Amino acid sequence: MKADDSRALLHEGEELGHEARAVSTDHAMLKLWLRMLACTTQIEAEIRRRLRLHFDISLPRFDYMAQLFRHRGGVKMSQLSRQLMVTTGNVTGLTDELERDGLVQREADPTDRRAWRVNLTPKGRHSFEAMATEHEKWVLELFGGLDGKTVQQLHRSLGRLRVQMMQLDKHREPRP
Repeated sequence: MKADDSRALLHEGEELGHEARAVSTDHAMLKLWLRMLACTTQIEAEIRRRLRLHFDISLPRFDYMAQLFRHRGGVKMSQLSRQLMVTTGNVTGLTDELERDGLVQREADPTDRRAWRVNLTPKGRHSFEAMATEHEKWVLELFGGLDGKTVQQLHRSLGRLRVQMMQLDKHREPRP
């Protein structure tokens, strides 16, 4: 193999990311896993880039605001932590930042003196609505190469995979 050929393959491997790890003898499910991982990584990177470029906001802040947008009455910070699958410390840090920017407000929970509820402020709700509108357009653009039937098939198939994973999770022994 010539030096130019090996450089081209290296560059192609870099372009493929996770998929470059797969070889022709690998099991089809391993190849599928690597392709899913590569697609997810690429889509997430592009969404992160666009959020930063257009709204100067990170994906974690966007996700945080999306959860609050769904809960008009506010949500306990501990519940928000579970929904976002991050530590309570991460939620506290995001809350501090977003509160400083006037996008969220913290209130004592009326039913639990030890807990805080977080709400979007009117400014936060308006900001999130603008971001969500653009986010939806970006997702439609990024998936635009797939026809409706393919999208439905992928959604159904990945739904079955999620159900299987949840069933495996139920039967797993609890962590010590």
